Formats: sequence, structure tokens, C-alpha cells
Amino acid sequence: MLEGKSVIVTGAGSGIGRSTALVLAGYGARLLLADIDHGTCRETADLVTAAGGTATAVKADVSLADDVEAMVEAAVSAYGRLDGAFNNAGVDGAFESVADSTQENWDRVMSVNLEGVWLCLRAEVRRMLPTGGGSIVNTSSTGGLVGMGIGLSAYVAAKHGVVGLTRAAALEYATQGIRINAVCPGTVRTGMYEQVVATGVVTEEQIAAMQPINRPAQPEEISESVAWLLSDRASFVTGQAWAVDGGLVAQ
Repeated sequence: MLEGKSVIVTGAGSGIGRSTALVLAGYGARLLLADIDHGTCRETADLVTAAGGTATAVKADVSLADDVEAMVEAAVSAYGRLDGAFNNAGVDGAFESVADSTQENWDRVMSVNLEGVWLCLRAEVRRMLPTGGGSIVNTSSTGGLVGMGIGLSAYVAAKHGVVGLTRAAALEYATQGIRINAVCPGTVRTGMYEQVVATGVVTEEQIAAMQPINRPAQPEEISESVAWLLSDRASFVTGQAWAVDGGLVAQ
């Protein structure tokens, strides 16, 4: 499905990023893995190569333009071109009501979750245009489609921004061979999930009840959706914010 394609995965050191790296490699993609934590990113690369795949790991902070440019150049240097990207790196931020929120938390969440996606998109599109195009998937969230009244206003605002950016960019490049979509996961069993439960703000039972399917997703369930969107099988799909959420936003 992705045989021989050069694909970047950000936030590849854990969670959905690590899972997606393994899934994409299984479909034949050659991977440039990036994460702010180089150690966990290298661990993901080692898992990919142990499974017979091809991966290069780099350290990158997606909120820094120079890091992003270097990351994209590393992919092109390793594999000769860039065919796809999964802009997945993100943070949830602090649990703060709007009235009690801090500038520090707002700036951090926006710089990673929204500006980071924009920086990645800009660098990736520039590299894809001369070679005929490619496919990009951005990670938003169900929090990018509906509100979440649990003190994550910065996160929700950023993820809504990712959906808007995805749609606008998709229209800009629709006739130039570049498809741009967003995946909007519901609750997924990742390290972020464990941190939320540990705060006591919500229980596992409450989280499960939010999804009509009555359980959180496994990371691989999101990864398979990303793989399809990146592949030529989704050749007529662009500008979409795809909810992979156990029915949450259908309520």
C-alpha cells in the first residue's frame, strides 16, 4: 500500500506516533522518524528495523522552524524525495479553566499543536511540489470538532485550528498533487491517556462512556486510518477531518 514511499512521522517516540511508524513500515514505507525525545525516537526506529522495515531517527522540536526544516531535509537526504508525512507531535497542556489559564500554557500548546503543524506543512509542501505531490495527514482530535468542558481550552482551540489549517491548505494544493487531511482521534490508550486518568479529572469509566462504542481506542486503530489516508487508495480524499472516535461526535 505504501511500498517504497518516503514518509515523515513526528511525535514518533510514543503513542500514536510509534504505532503508526510500525504500521506504515509494515506497508512498505521508508520512514524518517522525529521526536523531541531522541531516545524514544531511536527506540521506535529500532522496533521498525527489527520488524524488517526502514527507518531513520532524528531529534526535532516541531515548534522550531530550523528543526522542522532540518527534519524534512533529512528525509530527502535519506530517501531522495518526500512522498508523505504524518504531522502528529502534540501536547495536551495543563488542565485550566479559561479564567484561571496562564499565558505560558496557552503559548506552549499553540506552539506545538498548531504552529508546529503549520511549520511542518510549509516545509513538506515545499519539498513535495517539485516532485509531483504527496499526501499529508495532520493529527487533530475530537477536541478539534467539538468542545471539551474539562479545562483544556487551549488544546481544543489548537486542535480546531489544525482542522481549519488542514482544510485551507488542502484547497490551496488540490490541483497540484498534494492531498492534505486530518485524523481526529477520540480517546486512545496512550501515555497521554494515562496522565489524564492520573489527574483524577475523569475516570476510565467516564472516558469509556464518552464513546458510544464504550471503550477507548488502541493506537493501532488510529494508525490504520492514517496509513489509508497516506496511501493512493485515498486518492480522492482531501480536506477532510476524519473522526476515528467510536461514534463520539455522532451523538
